[in-house]
Amino acid sequence: MTAEWFTAAALAEMALPSLPGTVRGIALAAEAQGWALAENEGCTWRKRKGRGGGVEYHINTLPLAAQAAIRLRAAPAPAEPRHQAKQQMQSEALWEWFARQTNTKKDEAKKRLKVIQAVNLLIAHGTPKTTAVQLVCAQVGVAPSGFYRWEARTIGYHKSDWLAALMPRHAGAAQAEAECTPEAWDWLRAAYLRPEQPNFADCYRQLARVAQAQGWTIPSERTLFRRITALPATTLTYLRKGPDALKRMLPAQQRDHGVFHALEAVNLDDHKMDVFVRWDDGVIGRPHLEAVQDIYSGMILGWRIDRSENTQAIRLAIGDVVEEWGIPEHFWFDNTRAAANKAITGGQPNRFRFKVKEEDPAGLIEMLSATVHFATPYHGQAKPIERAFRDAAQDWAKDVRFAGAYTGNNPTAKPHNYGSKAVPIADFIAVIADRIEEHNTRTGRRSAVCRGSSFRAVFDESYAAAADRGLIRKASPVQRHMFLLQAETLTIRREQPMLHFHGNRYFADWMLRMAGERVVARFDADALHDDMQVYTLDGRFLGAAECQHAVGFDSVAAGRDHARKTRALFRAHRDLADLERGMSLRQAAALLPKIEAATPAPETKVVRPLFGTQGSAALKARPEELEDDLPQSQQDYVAALLKFNPPPPRRGDE
Repeated sequence: MTAEWFTAAALAEMALPSLPGTVRGIALAAEAQGWALAENEGCTWRKRKGRGGGVEYHINTLPLAAQAAIRLRAAPAPAEPRHQAKQQMQSEALWEWFARQTNTKKDEAKKRLKVIQAVNLLIAHGTPKTTAVQLVCAQVGVAPSGFYRWEARTIGYHKSDWLAALMPRHAGAAQAEAECTPEAWDWLRAAYLRPEQPNFADCYRQLARVAQAQGWTIPSERTLFRRITALPATTLTYLRKGPDALKRMLPAQQRDHGVFHALEAVNLDDHKMDVFVRWDDGVIGRPHLEAVQDIYSGMILGWRIDRSENTQAIRLAIGDVVEEWGIPEHFWFDNTRAAANKAITGGQPNRFRFKVKEEDPAGLIEMLSATVHFATPYHGQAKPIERAFRDAAQDWAKDVRFAGAYTGNNPTAKPHNYGSKAVPIADFIAVIADRIEEHNTRTGRRSAVCRGSSFRAVFDESYAAAADRGLIRKASPVQRHMFLLQAETLTIRREQPMLHFHGNRYFADWMLRMAGERVVARFDADALHDDMQVYTLDGRFLGAAECQHAVGFDSVAAGRDHARKTRALFRAHRDLADLERGMSLRQAAALLPKIEAATPAPETKVVRPLFGTQGSAALKARPEELEDDLPQSQQDYVAALLKFNPPPPRRGDE
């Protein structure tokens, strides 16, 4: 006997109220009240372990009076934490199963719960349980045995879990599944689940041929089609339509643009227009639109039209935004060669285009102290401007003023008047300007930020608030050089400190002290004869360098003007050099201390022969002939030399 489970003999021995006093009587009561139903094994009853076997009944199965008597005699042991965790897991699994059932079964569970609650309420007010069960069951038209089966299902569960425990557990009759050889099923899946997306009927016909040859058993075509379409939709999509189709099935991330204010973050992209235009030189082609959009509001802030996606057009589009509105803090780009090159994003730590060198000039975004973010390739959700380009493809390119010049958005969608007209580029730019203005001011926008207003109205409101808080940065004249001019790293010549670029020479006075150094020159590619704006590699502005135009060889006036400028420059640097020398050489020499008389020099032990008036005769004399004219110390030295280097024999000495 345990604190929760009791045998019939133990219950009879305890002589509990509301229970018979014999083992036979308790067995009959258990059978009448459904204590030992097979489906309730483990809840209301269990097989007894140990010698003799038998059955044990849970305490919650007994009448309330018997339960109270047992609990008064011996309180049950508290549940261990592990058991509580197990019950919690069982409760969660029970409710997950409940949620998957039909509403009909859920309504039946609610009906059963009301019956049990009504019976318990009568018992709480003193009505005997048997009487309470009979009264309630008579009103709802349920047999008392049915009530006891329902009550048995709640045993072991908390009251909060009773609804799920009372859910009907019967299932429909199991249908026999048509036999299919496993190899045949594998062959069908391999043939049908592939990127070519074959027709199922054709796959089944091929399967029938293979099955006949291999001796496989296969069901009907309809049966196999039902089985294969019952596979997860994600599996069918991935294997037949590819990973991109599966990604489109997954929920897209919804981004809150309200985390920014106006002009704080922008995104830029290129769109090839579906319209033929005629450029000024007569060339006909499809132009490219480079547009910069404010992420917060969706308003297009700046745009440029060019023949292709290129760095110059991107820089000018950004320049229009900076010139008119201010400097954004964040830029979202595609990682294309035009947008991610050194001129635009040089110096950014997350740039993965072209070879990175230490002497590379800082790009436009880096010089504006902004941050670049590269969008995921082929992922339009990462660039809100793609929504504006959808309007460009569907509405702008089909403008009535472009009638006859529309090309269609793909090779199979060409209109019947394809190529019949080309719009002059000036007219095309005017129409696009009108369309963009309409795009920005159209009301009824349904985004979370606009809420029925226009892009322009939302931008103006946020821009004014940000300006009042000092969050809008304006560009200085020096910064305007950065987005209006191209950049190139050049070296100042050493011999004549000048910059040489595309056959032109550029000079400024300050170059004389920077000979041989590398600098960043910014220039207008369409006006190379204008001044260059020169910066250090780390972005410090040095000054403007004037283009030194070539003049005619016989131009006297030009020669005089150049000589005059050279003399003036020479005098200026000469005077500057004189200023650097604070005193004359005479004054510097006068300050040197006078040399006092030195102590007598010690006697030398090495004497070099003097070759003077004696001429070649002294050279021809033998060393031993000179020894008599030398002091004793020097004679010893000569003897030592002769010992290691004897003189050559003279003619006749042999």
